[in-house]
Amino acid sequence: MIENELPDQLPEKVMVSSLTEIERAAFYRKTYAHVAGGVLVFILFEYLLLQSDTVVEFMLSMTEGYKWLLMLGGFMLATNYAESMALRTTDKNKQYLAYGIYIFFEALIFVPLIYIAAFYMDSGLEILNQAAIVTLALFTGLSAVVLVTKKDFSYLRTGLMVGFFIAIGLIVAGTLFGFNLGLWFSVGMCLLAGGAILYQTSNLVNKYGVEDYIPAALGLFASLMLLFWYILRIFMSRD
Repeated sequence: MIENELPDQLPEKVMVSSLTEIERAAFYRKTYAHVAGGVLVFILFEYLLLQSDTVVEFMLSMTEGYKWLLMLGGFMLATNYAESMALRTTDKNKQYLAYGIYIFFEALIFVPLIYIAAFYMDSGLEILNQAAIVTLALFTGLSAVVLVTKKDFSYLRTGLMVGFFIAIGLIVAGTLFGFNLGLWFSVGMCLLAGGAILYQTSNLVNKYGVEDYIPAALGLFASLMLLFWYILRIFMSRD
């Protein structure tokens, strides 16, 4: 989900917006360190999942027709639950557990895409490396835009919600009626993911408390993975 409001029932928190520049910088370092840690754990999970023929065969079988919709539905439920868990508690152990659950399901949903890229395409490893580099460069650049300019991108919320609902509708229609959404859909989703990164980065100041670096990292990680998914699809479509 793109909206990470803090629940009203949690104790009043010291918001990042009230901190000094030095204290904000410390919060940013913790948050982005956890995003980086999430990427490393994602790579580990992905490696382990790809070692299992059973997991790979099952995930490949779930890409066919309505099964993919069931898989996407299950993924959305699991990741939404993890996001909610991270936001509704101040217990760091539970927040780390939620983050770990989210990363695991991201790794699981990526299994078919990465397996096809790595083992079925002539330049698979090169494609994966290129997509990863481009994704990280865009993520870093978009985050820097917000942190350097200190601009509030919270106004993107409505547009992002509408865009994601349209995207879900197109994915469902494409799966049910058997048409390929094509390159331009992936480009559009990259734009949405970029908007989500701007929005989530803006939230670091406007929506989170000083101890919320784990939920903040989870939100940024989710947007990063969405961007990587569609950049990888674009690179795969060229091969």
